[in-house]
Amino acid sequence: MRKIVFIIYILAVAVAAHAAQPTGARAALGKPDLEAIRAASVDEHSQYYYPTLMRAFLRNDTSMTSTEYQYLYYGTLFQEDFDPYRQPVHPEKLEALAPLFGKDNLSRAERQRILDYAIEAVDDDPMNLRQINNRIYGYEQKGNTNLARIWQNKLNHLLLVIAASGTGADKENAWIVVSPQHEYDVLNFKGIKAVGHNFEPPYYDYIEVEHSDKQPAGYYFDIRELLKQYYLKHPSELEETE
Repeated sequence: MRKIVFIIYILAVAVAAHAAQPTGARAALGKPDLEAIRAASVDEHSQYYYPTLMRAFLRNDTSMTSTEYQYLYYGTLFQEDFDPYRQPVHPEKLEALAPLFGKDNLSRAERQRILDYAIEAVDDDPMNLRQINNRIYGYEQKGNTNLARIWQNKLNHLLLVIAASGTGADKENAWIVVSPQHEYDVLNFKGIKAVGHNFEPPYYDYIEVEHSDKQPAGYYFDIRELLKQYYLKHPSELEETE
């Protein structure tokens, strides 16, 4: 399958630089102001109104700024249909594709199946980082370098938004995500293998990873707003946990 060296490099540089001195767009973004993003995302007069940003994203607007990507990514939390635990679209199709992801050589028909599903999945959930990556792979395999480049740019921006939210080194600097799946995606794109998961109250996920002596044993993700918005929309599930 597709080697995502460039993505890994972009995210690794972003994370490493955060441990030193923030610079450029990443420094300008920093940890998201979720209250400001919430207010703007539902204000139709705001330049960061969520439907406006989503339309720009879906029409492949390459002029979108890093700040617009930050408001788009975290604005997802405040939409009526937000559900971080939603099932993938047509899970039976995804299950049928699973054997293909381990193959070194795919036929043209198999590559087209991966692309077709990736397009369908991203249409259903535009923040599906894994399927955006598969979509890039599909375009590259078809020789559509322009679309591959456009979607690569989108994925790089979304990963940088997450990287700018922290370092993952401890709870105070946990990365903030809008989906538990993104925790594994971020680590996978860095070439890090997750080996375990722990929920640490009140609102942190800790992902244990394969590591050397010079690497962290795991990374922290802040899911406070994710849980808050999920239970606001699904109060009956909160009652079941009490």
